[in-house]
Amino acid sequence: MKLQPILLSAGLLLALFQANEAAAFPNCGKASWYALKSRTASGEMMDASKMTAAHPSLPFGTLLKVTNVSNGQDVYVRINDRGPFSGKRILDLSKAAARQLSFVSKGVTKVCIKPVTKQEAAKLEAMPLPRKRPNLKVALKDVKALDKPWF
Repeated sequence: MKLQPILLSAGLLLALFQANEAAAFPNCGKASWYALKSRTASGEMMDASKMTAAHPSLPFGTLLKVTNVSNGQDVYVRINDRGPFSGKRILDLSKAAARQLSFVSKGVTKVCIKPVTKQEAAKLEAMPLPRKRPNLKVALKDVKALDKPWF
């Protein structure tokens, strides 16, 4: 009988942790872009033409919606690397993602990020997308290919 309250407490703590983690998003801050020719922290080769990003702690394979605060443009990217290593930035984007957000020449911009749940991803995948949004299909395809858990 004494184990039940302990298990219930552990379940409650997990639920509270997940609620707090979800409440931390969307998160806003500065983002930069990078285009290396090396392996990412996830082990795959960096490809500046893919819709990917580096984040300090989100699980590899997490799909994020990234919105450029200055112009309202958004993209969907997959986390495949760690970084940025500057305390003043929250995300490093591939050059392709930065191009879609229109800040390549600027180098840094303010963004808001929001993890996309599996349920949201399924809805997005089922929707017909305008021609200007091919990056979403690519990001969703990359995430499905990994078959890794995320939010």
